[in-house]
Order: sequence, then C-alpha cells, then structure tokens
Amino acid sequence: MMGILLNRETKAVVQGITGRIGSIQASWMLQYGTGIVAGVTPGKGGAEVHGLPVYDDVYETVEKHDANASVIFVPAAFIKDAVLEAIDAGLKLIVAISEHVPVHDVLKMKRAAENNAVWLLGPNTPGIITPGVGKLGIMPGNMFKEGSIGIISRSGTLSYEVAGLINEAGFGESTLAGVGGDPVVGTRMVRLLKEFESDPDTEAVVIVGEIGGNSEEEAAEFIEEMSKPVVAYIAGRTAPSGRRMGHAGAIISKGGGAGTVDSKERALREAGALLAEKPGDVAGLLKRALK
Repeated sequence: MMGILLNRETKAVVQGITGRIGSIQASWMLQYGTGIVAGVTPGKGGAEVHGLPVYDDVYETVEKHDANASVIFVPAAFIKDAVLEAIDAGLKLIVAISEHVPVHDVLKMKRAAENNAVWLLGPNTPGIITPGVGKLGIMPGNMFKEGSIGIISRSGTLSYEVAGLINEAGFGESTLAGVGGDPVVGTRMVRLLKEFESDPDTEAVVIVGEIGGNSEEEAAEFIEEMSKPVVAYIAGRTAPSGRRMGHAGAIISKGGGAGTVDSKERALREAGALLAEKPGDVAGLLKRALK
C-alpha cells in the first residue's frame, strides 16, 4: 500500500512537539509507525522528545534529516508563521491541526501553499492517515484498516464513523484526508479527488461533506470525468439557514440556496456520485458501485 500524499517516503517533523498536545500526539503517531524524524519548537533546540531531536526551526530538519512533511500543534495565533516557515523550508505536505485560526491568516497560508505546490491540509483538520503506513494528525489509528477506499472529509468524528462502517463491510481505506471544517481551508476537495483518481491502490472514493461553502459542488464538476465510483454523505440536513452549526465552515448562506445539503446533493448526483442519506448507507452504496 502506498496511498496518496502520506507514504513510506514521508519524513515528517512535528512543529510544537514540546507542548502537551504535540508531545502526546507525536508519541501516538510514532507508535503507529509514522516516519517522524524530528520535532521543532523555537527556543527548545537541543532537547529530545520520545527519542526525536528537537530543533529551533524547520530549516535545520530539512538540512539534517531531509524532512519533507510537517504536522503542526501550535496555538491558532502562531499557525500562520509555522505554516509559512514550513513552506519556505521546502516541505511539500503540511497538516495544520489547530482550530480558531483567523480567516485572513488562512488566506495567506493557502496562497503561499498554492504558489509553492504544497499540500496544506487544515486548519481545523484531524489530519491524514494511510493505514498501515502512518498518520499525521489526531485520528485514532485503530479506527482504520488497509484497503482500497479513499476518504475525503470535512468532519473528523464523522470520518471515523464512516471508516468504521467501511471496515465492517470488508473494505478498508487507502488514505483518509481531512480537508478541515473551516470556511477557508488549504486544499480543495477536487485536488484530492484527482490524486485518488490516479492512485492505483484506490478503487472508490467517499466524500464526507457538510453544509456550508461550495467545495462539494466544485468537486462534482470533476466527478463527472472520473473513472472511479464516488459515494457522498453530506451532514447538516436539519441546520437552519444563517445559523453556524458545529464547524466554523458549516453555515448556510441566507438566500440563494448555496451551501445547503440539497444544493450539494443535487450537484453530486448530477455528476454521477451515489448519495447516502445517513452514514450507515455508505458501505451498501460502495458494495453496489464495486460489485
């Protein structure tokens, strides 16, 4: 199994590794077998956490360990600088876990990532996992198993639930990528769909979407061209318009119907995706699509 974005060639650093959450999550990622080579905390260079050397900046991890990816556990106020430093150092996969990042900071991060051909997942993401290979993020590794279904999700907990149901049906996952639940995120769903479409280990893709934004509608335009089946579940059917629900990104704009479950499902259905009314329907639709 190779999976997309996160594979055996990944050499990751943990930015914020000396913090309580960064340290705990680094330990769990290492236990899962993830290729983590170092940690970064400004001012803590020379320390060691879980046997990993800690450096003051990302540049040194590239120089000494050939690092090419990062997972970031720093407070929202410092995420922008951490991401921009990782991009400037040449890392090509960056996972920004933090919530409550100001939108104008995300816009700067997103622009820098796009200008440098960097994969930026998040902010407000559970991260990415390629089962049996590694995980960069906070998702529980035991909820996933090696298989051939790619998952793109805006919701952490829902993606774990869907993965569990897919496992029970005997499939397993090639990679799960959490794009993040904020109104603006670093990577568009459609880019991940293109990766899964060309990935030989992925047979079908599941989109776990939710109300708000237009990423699912944009994804639908590419699904029309895909050779692999796509199953989609959109959360938030009962949400009132104009009310923020759970995620910062889960808000339906008043008027025009944009961002609603209906508008997303209509676009996806017209593109040829199979729509699940509830998470429990996903596995059955996959069986139907792959039989």
